[in-house]
Amino acid sequence: MPLDEIARRAGVGPGTLYRHFPAKEALFEAVLRDRLQRLADDARALRYAQDAGPALLGFIDRLVAEAALKRDLADALGSAGTSATTALGGMAAHLRGEIGHLLARAQRSGAIRDDISTADLMALIRGILFALQARSGDQADPQRAVAVLRDGLQATPA
Repeated sequence: MPLDEIARRAGVGPGTLYRHFPAKEALFEAVLRDRLQRLADDARALRYAQDAGPALLGFIDRLVAEAALKRDLADALGSAGTSATTALGGMAAHLRGEIGHLLARAQRSGAIRDDISTADLMALIRGILFALQARSGDQADPQRAVAVLRDGLQATPA
């Protein structure tokens, strides 16, 4: 979609949009950065939730659901020759750090198995997100994939 059309739909003049976002990729990056910041802020707010395990698992549910619904922006940014991972690396690292805090707290509470690192959890989440980007009719079901992840993360009673 051309920037002029985006401006029209947003109810602003094209000049206003072009002053802030000279290229469509800059607009996409700003939207993704905002989305990552909101997720990081939400994860930070959950750090002190009463039930650490359900807080972590609920956040993972939300993260995957949101990514499944809004993957077009990351696809569009990537297809324009700009890597979302590179352009948004600092914000993604911040989000990973907040998820790490949630994981550690859930592990200390005994709700989540203690042999999973933040790197392990992020690899599992990235795997689910990658599977959700399949373009064939054989696309993974986000709810089922997260349910399997949730079951695998939970600590087994001794």
